[in-house]
Amino acid sequence: MRVVIGEDEALLREGLVHVLDRAGIEVAGSTADADDLVDLVRRHRPDVLVTDIRMPPTNTDDGLRAAVRVRAEVPAVGVVVLSQHIQRRYARELLADRAAGVGYLLKYRIADGAGFCEDLRRVAAGGTALDPEVVAAMMARRDDAIEALGPRRRQVLALIAEGRTNAGIARRLAITEKAVVAHSSGIYDALGLAATDDDHRRVLAVVRYLTG
Repeated sequence: MRVVIGEDEALLREGLVHVLDRAGIEVAGSTADADDLVDLVRRHRPDVLVTDIRMPPTNTDDGLRAAVRVRAEVPAVGVVVLSQHIQRRYARELLADRAAGVGYLLKYRIADGAGFCEDLRRVAAGGTALDPEVVAAMMARRDDAIEALGPRRRQVLALIAEGRTNAGIARRLAITEKAVVAHSSGIYDALGLAATDDDHRRVLAVVRYLTG
């Protein structure tokens, strides 16, 4: 897997390179400026772009803007944005056209190198990697519908939205995969979502629901 990095903090950029290198992931290029980011992606055609949201030249949401451009211009490239804080607007913008091949993670998650690299691989394969805190913030906007699901189904829905498989959800909640399937079917019925055996379409449907 090949990755391009956009991060203006030199120490964090070097840390990302180190984490990815240890995991056998090639860093094809890196930059501290969002204006260079899209050109780097065009040139190297990586599997995934990893970028901070706030970057030069304006130090506002330049990294996000570059990520949105990449999703529009080079749709085969997965995009993972990193942030210090949760911003629902950023998540909505990233997921606006499609939820495939996208991630939104809080920066401190990088400390779990193995988990972070697993998230990148999921995005490279066309999956979704949303930070649990981001999912919780998005779900909080749909109180009535979410509360009606009951606590266990809310847990299952949150893990589905993070991009977890049935097996992963079963391990996390210490229940059987059969129970996860039953909860998922109940969630689809309650939310008016068409059930499907395709896990990828399942994630897209749930994430689209969460983002409205």
